[in-house]
Amino acid sequence: MWLELDHVFPSEQRELCEREQTRQWQRSQRPEGAAEDGARHHNEGYPPRPMASLVSRERASAAEPRGLLVLHHGRGTDELDLLPLADALDPGRRLHVVTPRAPLQLPGSPGYHWYAVPRVGHPDPDTFAASYRQLATFHDELWERTGVGPERTVLGGFSMGTAMSYALGLGGDRPAPAGILGFSGFIPTVQGWEPSLSDRSGTRVLIAHGRNDPVIDVSFARAARDLLETAGFSVDYRESEAAHNIDPADVPRAAAWLDATIE
Repeated sequence: MWLELDHVFPSEQRELCEREQTRQWQRSQRPEGAAEDGARHHNEGYPPRPMASLVSRERASAAEPRGLLVLHHGRGTDELDLLPLADALDPGRRLHVVTPRAPLQLPGSPGYHWYAVPRVGHPDPDTFAASYRQLATFHDELWERTGVGPERTVLGGFSMGTAMSYALGLGGDRPAPAGILGFSGFIPTVQGWEPSLSDRSGTRVLIAHGRNDPVIDVSFARAARDLLETAGFSVDYRESEAAHNIDPADVPRAAAWLDATIE
């Protein structure tokens, strides 16, 4: 179910299914006999972790982490939404994987949001700026706590989570990450923010988008690819017949790209 996110399913049904699937997946990952072992459960990184800025979930690496993967969820979901991608993208558990929860709750809309949406591709400036600041603080705290810096970090996400990954990964006041992993999203157009491209062309980018996406048109992905390639970025780009979801065929491709980005 995690391959079909955002508003593909009715919100209440989607949220219940995803929470139950995540619980089942977590149970399947525990060593035999550890189902009720709270200490071991904590060490595997699944319980909510409040930081000064945002609540998050974490999946620890098997040994000393080679890098960080931060996955930002889409509209109306939460930090559990992309957590199952941790083992799918990093089956060798080389990386410390973190999934923060967006800070915004909107009246009449379930789940959590990174910003209000007056128009697709154009976040509301005030809510976007507030989340940008909180997410920047979250990333800074994470780098300090883990000792793994931005040069060994990939920022990724789905839908508006991809928009935030681009925003923090390309923001001129932010350090350049090793990579940006963008599923079904866009580079935001918003007052008060512009991408800084000349100082971070070493950042690798993977873009995956469905040609049948009814929520965020594939033209947004093409525009991001063209902008970044013109600026000298290495862009791994693929379109599929998917709608507003992650095409399963893109998961092993993204995993291989991640291996090459954080060696």
